[in-house]
Amino acid sequence: MTFWQLVLHVFHFVLPALALALLMPLAGRTVMGPGRSSLRRGMGVHALCGVAVLVGGLLLHGQDGKMSTYIALVMVAATVEWLLQRGWAAK
Repeated sequence: MTFWQLVLHVFHFVLPALALALLMPLAGRTVMGPGRSSLRRGMGVHALCGVAVLVGGLLLHGQDGKMSTYIALVMVAATVEWLLQRGWAAK
């Protein structure tokens, strides 16, 4: 495997987490109103949590691309956005 192929493999591995990291803070502001945290911070938190879920799924299953990992990724992204938006607080 060449270095370029390794870079592409890693990029495609984390791409679902990065896509959710871009979309979730924007969707959270649309659904729940303007949040107290910045978009950049929200995207960073989502990216870190999403990559952690993907790595955990890889270690748990021994391979990438299991549907249970992607379900966990979506659930964690929604929970993180709810926490960042302080969804428990009455508005």
